[in-house]
Amino acid sequence: MTTALITGSTAGIGAAFARRLAADGHNLVLVARDAERLREQAADLHDRHRVEARVLSADLADDAGIEAVEARLADPAQPVDLLVNNAGFGHRDGYLTTPLADELRMLKVHCETVLRLTSAAAAAMRERGRGGVINVSSIASFFPRGTYSASKAWVTQFTLGAAKDLTGSGVRLMALCPGFVRTEFHQRSGVSTDNVPGWMWLDADRVVDAALKDFARGRALSVPDPRYKALAGLGKLVPRSAAASVSTRLGRSAGRP
Repeated sequence: MTTALITGSTAGIGAAFARRLAADGHNLVLVARDAERLREQAADLHDRHRVEARVLSADLADDAGIEAVEARLADPAQPVDLLVNNAGFGHRDGYLTTPLADELRMLKVHCETVLRLTSAAAAAMRERGRGGVINVSSIASFFPRGTYSASKAWVTQFTLGAAKDLTGSGVRLMALCPGFVRTEFHQRSGVSTDNVPGWMWLDADRVVDAALKDFARGRALSVPDPRYKALAGLGKLVPRSAAASVSTRLGRSAGRP
């Protein structure tokens, strides 16, 4: 039986990945900051699907938390077959309004953590000749809009480049770039979504279903839903100034799961 490690597993897309992978018979390592919520989630998934669900409480904005997850990913006695880097957050305010310490914390979680955990997992997987990593990015990575979009653009480009470097190793990497997903994300970040049209919202379970289908097909980039595929294509074609204007109208954290 294979094992999947999921960061940010207690809500949103992370929780949807946990539900789906448990239902498919994968053992789980669930990672988040809230230990009590993790234990409740693990117990529920074990009872529902009879899989092993272990918890690892870690703050991925802190070196000690990152190191704990790196160690688990590198443990040869407990191999992880699939890593889902899902942990992330956004800011309510814009550039120069958000405190620099908060911006650096976001970069720590979105960029440094993704780099370090992907590297720990991929190195161990390459030794075994098999495994995979799904890095949850965002449709925002295709549009210039503040530091959130910039950090997600890094996740997307890093994943695509690393996937190419690992071709033939048995290790597959994929960047998942969803649009607006109905989760706790915007509420927890204090970001208003009043200006987001109803047709732009996606369901987390459907996003995960599409992502896993793309991953099984060997794709390095997954943009769930035809509407967002069209927007991603638009983001590559229109001038940067126009793309930024569209993103501004939709909101600063456009597209975060």
